[in-house]
Amino acid sequence: MGNSQSPATNPRYVSAARSFTHTELDDLKSLFVSLAAQSQSHGQYVSPSVFQAFFGVHGPLGNRLFDLVTQNRKDQKLTFEDLVIAKGTYEKGSKDDIEEFIYRLLDVNSDGVVGRSDLEAVLAVMLDDISSQTNSEPAYRPHEDIIENFLDAATFSKTDEGCAESCMSFEDFRSWCSLLPSVRKYLGSLLMPSDSGRPGHQVPHLMHLENIDSSMIIVKREYAWHIGGALPQQELEEWNLLYHSAVHGLSFNTFLGNISNDQGPTVLIIKDKEGYIYGGYSSQPWERHSDFYGDMKSFLFQIFPKASIFKPTGANNNIQWCAVNFSSESIPNGIGFGGRVNHFGLFLSASFDEGQTFPCTTFGSPCLSKINQIHPDVIECWGVIPKGPQGRQETSKGTILERFKEDRHMLNMVGLANSSE
Repeated sequence: MGNSQSPATNPRYVSAARSFTHTELDDLKSLFVSLAAQSQSHGQYVSPSVFQAFFGVHGPLGNRLFDLVTQNRKDQKLTFEDLVIAKGTYEKGSKDDIEEFIYRLLDVNSDGVVGRSDLEAVLAVMLDDISSQTNSEPAYRPHEDIIENFLDAATFSKTDEGCAESCMSFEDFRSWCSLLPSVRKYLGSLLMPSDSGRPGHQVPHLMHLENIDSSMIIVKREYAWHIGGALPQQELEEWNLLYHSAVHGLSFNTFLGNISNDQGPTVLIIKDKEGYIYGGYSSQPWERHSDFYGDMKSFLFQIFPKASIFKPTGANNNIQWCAVNFSSESIPNGIGFGGRVNHFGLFLSASFDEGQTFPCTTFGSPCLSKINQIHPDVIECWGVIPKGPQGRQETSKGTILERFKEDRHMLNMVGLANSSE
């Protein structure tokens, strides 16, 4: 396998090497030789600066990653054995092994505990990276407010003697990652080459008409990155602004007309009068139904003042709601997610000037705003354009309202137009 450093003497190396094929080990050796040459070490080791430049990880997070990969020797020298052991654990290990590695990675202060200041430093590096990626959207800095949103999703339940602040336990870390899948994906792919399109680093290209002032738009790059953490890679290419209440007015009919021309997944975002920002991702088109529909790909999310993702728990199938022009009180007109009728996880009435959000078992989500009854200030809806030649699926022609008129005509013929079904 070409290792000149007697790997047989290191049982950790022997164990890690078994998880790679001969071809993979040869590729790792070639990478090491190239990086060692750039380090001018006569093929013996990789320097911190070359390591960080190649993997694109800088600042305190890059320093901590280098220390972990070199097994905290502090000699500033990464050997071939180090690389194999680290990648064997970080990429080929069990779920517990990988998460333990990432948990230790968060301890950028190297004091044996993961505190709020550690997470703050890590998030600052991540958001700087996300914001600096080439995109026509401007980078929004500083990130203090956004960092606070992510930190507020964390729990610090561990108390250590001699530690001035409560710390994050391993279980706290796992819970935090479940609420912030974008963070988990990012931290779980750092030993992939920086130009490989690694998970957790991609931000959707946000498309909107030129006459729309960017300052009006709720979704910033960091917010899109947060939401995109719960989506597959092919849905992170391009998002197209279909509806904005400040441009199109607070109109349910306009909303339905705009989104019906774009049959595919959508991201609905609400900023309410209390200043809270939240919404939901719908994997299915918004179409007229008298009951819940949808699939387990949909989810709810919070952005401000706390950032969190809430995926379906499997407790029920009350995923998506879209009722149009029903006359029965048991079928409230509007759009929503989760919960039950009149007690939704998130709901916008057809008037578009009020709604509700309650804790719901569908997504395991809390009330998304300060109070249960919400009054929208701004509503946005983004169409998710999947990557690939297939694009949008073929769907029935016409808007929801046009299809409703056709349905109603047929119902009138049989005397069921006002049936509650």
